[in-house]
Amino acid sequence: MARCLIGCGSNLGKRREQLDRAVELLRFMPGVTFLAASRYRETRPVGGPAGQSAFLNGACLIETELTPHAVLEMLAAVENTLHRERHERWGERTIDLDLLLYGDLVLETAELTVPHPRMATRRFVLEPSAEIAAEFAYPPAGCTVGDLLDNISATHPLIAVVGVPGSGAPEVAAAVADAVMGRVIHAPTPLPLPARYDLGLPAGSAATRWSQVLAAWAEPLNRGQWDDDPHPVIADYWLDELALAAADDLRAADLAVFEADFSRLAEGIVAPQVAIMLMADRAALAERIAFRSRHAHAHTNVFGDLATQVADVSDSDRAAALVMFQDRLARRLRCLDGRGPRSPKAVITVDAGDLGQAIAEATAAVEAML
Repeated sequence: MARCLIGCGSNLGKRREQLDRAVELLRFMPGVTFLAASRYRETRPVGGPAGQSAFLNGACLIETELTPHAVLEMLAAVENTLHRERHERWGERTIDLDLLLYGDLVLETAELTVPHPRMATRRFVLEPSAEIAAEFAYPPAGCTVGDLLDNISATHPLIAVVGVPGSGAPEVAAAVADAVMGRVIHAPTPLPLPARYDLGLPAGSAATRWSQVLAAWAEPLNRGQWDDDPHPVIADYWLDELALAAADDLRAADLAVFEADFSRLAEGIVAPQVAIMLMADRAALAERIAFRSRHAHAHTNVFGDLATQVADVSDSDRAAALVMFQDRLARRLRCLDGRGPRSPKAVITVDAGDLGQAIAEATAAVEAML
């Protein structure tokens, strides 16, 4: 038997009646023991088409002998019974049932991702869930549902938009900050990628260069200068990017010095509550590298974190190197290589192939936590 946490929502038709009916259908499903239901909360729609009605949202806790995919099929059957129609993403719906957690399972398939990939930043999910299952474990972050709610309830939250050069992190961070009336922090200096990732950043003493970047990146995040402003801060970098890249670049002796400096400075900085990981494929990065090469002297700063490349290396090869680093960064951020003390509890992955769509998705993720 596995405990399952299910999110419920409706913003079309007789919302309360539809939610009540969905709960009743779940109570009497074969192989299901109904444990608890939260109160309903009215919330504004986030991320979807304009002009939608407000949602009623809740959560249910069940115990079941069904497999995760069978639970998904059961929820779809309940939705179909209540005439759920799917016309557009995040559009209006009579009923919406999401499998949020299935025991301590972590699963990612074409049909189903558990835990739900966006639950960790959605207040309309976490508040009703914490009401009935605050101690339910959230495996990706090694914390509980209650911890996730506390995490996005920080007085002055820091959201890190994380991505390799060319992913659009500076552009996304600036747009999100503008949308939510937050403050943006841009990386004070470019990430000095190692030789196999480098896109033409200035040469020099590797150890000195890394130390200078570390000091520059840490300074805006100094905890001693952090105030209680209720608005979020959106940064277009994550300090641990430096540690990951430095390990590929520095010799053992220099790396030991850098890691000691990193540990000392990291103790005094604010760590992000939420990270938005931008993922761009090789073709998109190659196109953006070529764009920067063509417009190196033009009056545009779009993808300005891609320095002009002077070495005789193709755009495609440079993009492939960035994808390699991007994959390693995503693993670190998602804690597949071990959770660090500065790892955010909530991580949202956004496709950065279309910059406009990436901005819309990142903005929706941040708006949902406020």
